[in-house]
Parts: sequence; structure tokens; C-alpha cells
Amino acid sequence: MAGQLLSAVSDYVSIPESYVRPESQRPRLNEVIRGANIPTIDLASEDELQIIAQVADACRSFGFFQVVNHGVPLELMQKMMAVASEFFRLPPEEKAKHYSDDPAKKMRLSTSFNIKKETVRNWRDYLRLHCYPLEEFVPGWPSNPASFRQDFTPISLSLSI
Repeated sequence: MAGQLLSAVSDYVSIPESYVRPESQRPRLNEVIRGANIPTIDLASEDELQIIAQVADACRSFGFFQVVNHGVPLELMQKMMAVASEFFRLPPEEKAKHYSDDPAKKMRLSTSFNIKKETVRNWRDYLRLHCYPLEEFVPGWPSNPASFRQDFTPISLSLSI
């Protein structure tokens, strides 16, 4: 099943049929509102009820939002992106060790949410990691690349944030 990962194939000549959505399910770009401002939620606000209301409104109106002043240091975010890039550049056989198509697994590499049930897959590979409480989940995280667990242990995160 790990052969279904998008990254397991080095060069696609065309899009595999399992990733092609019927026209009725594709985005209608002519309906996109151009110039719309993405809702921004400022977590530095002391008005917790206002933050909750803004999140609810953004979810209803847009389906997503941007968070600012969340307290996660830029250096930590950059480290996370670097480790993730390093993981996804591993050879397919190394990544395959973490592959699962079981949507209930707390740590898994997959290419779509539920391969067994979906008729059309999403064009992505992803690594799902449960993170709370860190002490419980970090031991099950990938050990390759070595920095994966090392940089994101509960001690390093608590010192960073």
C-alpha cells in the first residue's frame, strides 16, 4: 500500500485517474471572490469571547483563517518546516515504514484521508502526528531523520515557547 504515496513515484507523465475529480466536484474558479481579505485572528487580544466569535465567524464565512500573535517563535516554526522537508525527502522505502491507510492511527503517513472509502484521492502525502500530551506521542514519531524527535521533545518545546 505504501506504493500509493505520491512521493513513491519520481515522475508522473499524467495525473493518475484516482486523483481526478468529476467536473461537478472541482473548484469553480469563476466564483472565487478576488481581493477578499482572509480573516486574521489575533491571539494577543485579551478579549477571549471576541477571539471565539472571530474564529466562529471566519469558519462560517470563509472556512479558514490566519492566526497572528500565537506565541510560537519563528525559529521553532522554521525548524519544524526544515525537519518536515527532510522527512519527505527520505527514500520511499524509509517513509513506507510509517505508511498506514488506517484513519484511526495516531501516527501515520498516508496520501489521502481514507483510501479504502474515497472514490477520488487528494493530491498530497501527509504525516499525521498526534502531539498532546507530547510525552505520550513523541516515542512513536519517526526516528529518521534524527532531528525529528530530537528537536521536538517536550523539553525542547517547553524551553522554546
